[in-house]
Amino acid sequence: MVDFLGVQNENINELASAFPKSKIVSRGNEILIKGNASEILQINDILNSLVQHYHKYGKVTNDNVQSYLKEEQSLLKVEEDAEVLVYGTRGSIIKAKTDNQKLLVKAINENDLVFAVGPAGTGKTYISVAMAVKALKNKEVKKIIITRPAVEAGENLGFLPGDLKEKIDPYLRPVYDALHDMIPGEKLAFYQENGVIEIAPLAYMRGRTLNNAFVLLDEAQNTTTMQMKMFLTRMGASSKVIVNGDHSQIDLPNHQKSGLIEALNILKGTKGIARVDLDGRDVVRHRLVKEIIKAYDKKSKNDKG
Repeated sequence: MVDFLGVQNENINELASAFPKSKIVSRGNEILIKGNASEILQINDILNSLVQHYHKYGKVTNDNVQSYLKEEQSLLKVEEDAEVLVYGTRGSIIKAKTDNQKLLVKAINENDLVFAVGPAGTGKTYISVAMAVKALKNKEVKKIIITRPAVEAGENLGFLPGDLKEKIDPYLRPVYDALHDMIPGEKLAFYQENGVIEIAPLAYMRGRTLNNAFVLLDEAQNTTTMQMKMFLTRMGASSKVIVNGDHSQIDLPNHQKSGLIEALNILKGTKGIARVDLDGRDVVRHRLVKEIIKAYDKKSKNDKG
């Protein structure tokens, strides 16, 4: 028990100090909680997380207790401020910053399948990942699944070291960066090792039914028709699916149709499915990114004209 409770119960004392209105008592292999209902539920959630951590790593440290305390406190703050999606690992507030990003949040809340379409830097992936993390923290889903097609964008995957997943991981770097902004590193590693958060190439989705999950398909413009159909039909009970894409950055061979563009046309008007279009006004990167997008859009229109 000392590996769980800490020397002289320091772990339990650390937890108890965060809830001065409640009392936590360790007796043998039992832990008793006394206090008001709200605090008891919070303490119970944290203890359950610590028990899972202990079974995985064989030890609980004071830093672990503080990490799970911060996570619980962040969840409470989110409930107090409806606009906040999640609180970042460094205390930053993560929420929709533009009108179209707010429309995306609203669409995800109201629909089980949402297509988010727009150029790079408009926050499609970041907002989608934030909504997934929020759903997981609120226990609305049991897991997060993030995937993308293994399509080369000028680079040759075959020459990269490792298996298919290792080859594709660098292409999913924006997803990893977003997750690290929202979930402490140790907790994120725990989630991935236990399958609570899964990041994998689209090919890994074949034959599966994705129940009780928040599923995000990124770079969807590079799916083929069959890949998109395969992915959309994986949707299981109590699942929410977000499909992100930028039809100006299609890396498929010229003879192949984009599964994203085809799906948008086929499913247009279907009840329960929403589409949100983002544009240069939603870019939250460097101010020059907006100008770059405008310049490329202008050239594209001139070429067509």
